[in-house]
Order: sequence, then structure tokens, then C-alpha cells
Amino acid sequence: MEWREVYLDVVLVPMGMMICVGYHIWLWHKVRTQPFTTVIGTNAHGRRFWVSSIIKDNEKKNILAVQTLRNTIMGSTLMATTSILLCSALAAVVSSTYSIKKPLKESVYGGHGEVMMAVKYVMLLLLFLFSFICHSLSIRFFNQVNFLINCTTAGADDALTPDYVADLLERGFLLSTVGNRLFYGAVPLLMWILGPLLVFLCSLTMLPLLYNLDFIFVAHKGNHFV
Repeated sequence: MEWREVYLDVVLVPMGMMICVGYHIWLWHKVRTQPFTTVIGTNAHGRRFWVSSIIKDNEKKNILAVQTLRNTIMGSTLMATTSILLCSALAAVVSSTYSIKKPLKESVYGGHGEVMMAVKYVMLLLLFLFSFICHSLSIRFFNQVNFLINCTTAGADDALTPDYVADLLERGFLLSTVGNRLFYGAVPLLMWILGPLLVFLCSLTMLPLLYNLDFIFVAHKGNHFV
């Protein structure tokens, strides 16, 4: 009977996760092959110009660089703090003796045994934990850029070039993006507490939302862009 109850979990939850993973694999392919059709690729290209502009005219723009990087670090710090707080809350729920499944037992589909509930909370905990790690590492790279972008004494033969600083900045943003996507990926799994059907429906709902956020749409009107 227990195995029959988890049939929907075994089928719908992996399908929902495969939809999200498949979309991000396709997005990565688009960023690599057609970067200017995506927000990620376009922003990465713009940040490289920004680094070159700051280093070229550092005496006038050094304060602007520090303030911009400070705001970026604050955003990653907020996400890292939120992730670790949610990890602590989930760890408290998993280790507590109160069984949260009792009030939901008769109202949801899928498995609702002790093992299945533990799997749900542990998977959520892992996603938030990896999100915290990614954001923490991104802060490390942003801090490095914060120091190096104001080093204007680098010569042509130095290893400290604008390209090197831009690469560090891109690593930080890459880790921040991965951390955000892991955080977003926890939303369907959070719905898993209420049943596996909601995981599948939530994954389908997130696809058009992420698509409109990740891709650039340009409408042509005559010879002009609008």
C-alpha cells in the first residue's frame, strides 16, 4: 500500500524536475551559441565593457565602481542569509518530534509516510544549502574585484589586466545566478509538501515566467527597433 501511495511521487516529481533541468540546459546552450538573444549573455557582455571603462578612467569612476560592487555584494549577502535561515528552519522541522504530515494526511495525493516526508524536507534543505554556498562564493569573487578594479598601475605585461578582472566578475555573477536558480528550484519542491501534482504544475508554470525573464524580444517596425 505504501508503494502504491508513492506512485505519483515517483512519476510526477522527476518529470517536474526534468522540465526545469532541461530548460536550463537549453538556456546554457543558447548563452554559449547565441549570447545576445539572452539576458545573461547580453549583461555579461555589458559588464566587460563596464570593467574596461572603470579601469580606463579610474580616477573619476573609482567611487562609482565601489558603490556598484557594494550593491551587488549586498544582494548576494541577502540571498545567502535567506538561504541559510531556511536551511536552519528545515533542519529544525526535520529533527523535531512533531509530525507535520498528520494534518495533511487525508488531503493530499502521493506518499505521506515518515520516510517520504523526510525525503521532501532533506531535498529542500540541500537546495537551500547549495544556494547558500554559491552565493557565499560569489561574494568572495565580488570582494576580489572590489580591490583589483582600482589597481590602475597594471602594465601591459602584468597578469592584472581588465580581462582578468572581468573574468573574476563573471565568475561571481555566474555563481550568483546558479544560487538564484537553485533558490527558485526549491519552489516546486516546497509544493511537494502538499502533493506531487503541484510540483509538476508549478514546474510547468515557471517555464514561461523564466523564459520571459531570460530572453530578449525585439520587435521590428520598419527599419527601427521598438
